[in-house]
Amino acid sequence: MITELPLPRSGPGSLDSGAMRTCTLAWVAACALMLAGAAAARERPNILFITVDDLNTDLGAYGHPIAQSPAIDRLAAEGMRFDAAYAQYPVCSPSRSSFLTGLYPQQTGIITNGPHFREFVPDIVTLPQFFAQHGYFTARAGKMFHYNVPGQIGTDGLDDPQSWNERRNPKGVDVSHTARVNTINPATPVGATLTWLSVAGDGSRHTDALVTDAAIDLLETHHPQRSGKPLFLAVGYFRPHAPFIAPSGFFELYPPESIKRPADFMADRADIPTAALADRPRQLRMTEAEKIAAIRAYYASITFVDAQIDRLLRALEAAALRDSTIIVLLSDHGFHLGAHGLWQKGDLFEGSVRVPLILSVPEGYGGGFVRGGSSDSLAELVDLYPTLAELAGLGRPAHVAGVSLVPVLRNPAARVRESAYTLALSRAGLTRPEWQHKDAMGESIRTGRYRYTIWDNENLGAELYDYWSDPEEITNLADHPAHLATRERLAEELARRRSHASSGLAR
Repeated sequence: MITELPLPRSGPGSLDSGAMRTCTLAWVAACALMLAGAAAARERPNILFITVDDLNTDLGAYGHPIAQSPAIDRLAAEGMRFDAAYAQYPVCSPSRSSFLTGLYPQQTGIITNGPHFREFVPDIVTLPQFFAQHGYFTARAGKMFHYNVPGQIGTDGLDDPQSWNERRNPKGVDVSHTARVNTINPATPVGATLTWLSVAGDGSRHTDALVTDAAIDLLETHHPQRSGKPLFLAVGYFRPHAPFIAPSGFFELYPPESIKRPADFMADRADIPTAALADRPRQLRMTEAEKIAAIRAYYASITFVDAQIDRLLRALEAAALRDSTIIVLLSDHGFHLGAHGLWQKGDLFEGSVRVPLILSVPEGYGGGFVRGGSSDSLAELVDLYPTLAELAGLGRPAHVAGVSLVPVLRNPAARVRESAYTLALSRAGLTRPEWQHKDAMGESIRTGRYRYTIWDNENLGAELYDYWSDPEEITNLADHPAHLATRERLAEELARRRSHASSGLAR
């Protein structure tokens, strides 16, 4: 709202002409300043923040030979694809609590899926809350903070009410199909093991389709031209989190003979510390047919979600918001499909901690941002908070622990990190009743060339992998004398990263 200032009057008791000119100039200057402020508010970018649960980098944009993800691929072609982006914890709630607060898991206190982060940091300002404090309308559709899947679909789960002006929790027909899923282990809840089901229909009543419907309604209802506020819209998709339930047409895109069988893993495990092996019940005894079926269903789920993302992005364009909206797409962590004999998540190998990350800044906004590029610059999900704050011109929040990725968005060769840091409790006890180290913590750093991982401060083993010569992490070099100097150097870097990640509310 522009406040009107009265013009000076002439006549008895009026200002003389010089004073009048001075006052008029001051009035014009004040109006100009207010108009500039209003224009700046209108120019603040909208944010579309898309998360895809349990999504790994098996995507067309990341060079996968069969995974079909045309909408995500198009988004990557319009923005920056980060090829070396990493979660700070390879489990849902610790990861989401981390990147949505801008803190490391040690700082949020969340290292399992149970508690809520506000039990430990009650006054922390989350990413969407920060934008709300700066005049944005913040809305969520689907899973953003942690949900038990599928049990809490349709509820708020472990959501954070302070973060949103409006929330939507759709629940689709796929939830009613869970009793019929194929499973490798009937004794394990369907969301915690490998489960899948091909169903009839077009999927329009599945949860992720309803999440998209809700998101489209939110962006139309709270369009900045209607609300007078820029929009921060968070859209959280549930697939490809298990159970992998998708319409049959998406399964048909992946004939069983097109699926690459996982490599034999037994010889690979000889030099891996037991603490590193997050085996789940019965996964080591899967048949070849079960492995192929699970991978096929995972890819079908990816492509189904991709179709929903396509609908969402088209709606953004139809609302004439694409050119004023920064789009972020990410996963909360990776997902194994048989590497090292591992499936799902929770460990510290590359497949569990590496994530897809795409940022698209619209043309003409700020200038100098690369479109259609990729970068191997190391990035952490905790970096998203300061990055979006900077892109929106809001300054860096005092509490955030990450670094801004804006230099990389302008120059893919820029480097903002020496390493990426991740930690995880050992899950070796899931299938080993004799395991006595249930609280053993693992920590890992990834550099451009190496991964160095320790378990219980090396008491339960260490791992060192050289991706230049061993991209599949087959040979653990931690105890090789020729790599002692490298190990010592990486140990120093890991200690430095631990100190930063554990330093209270890092600044």
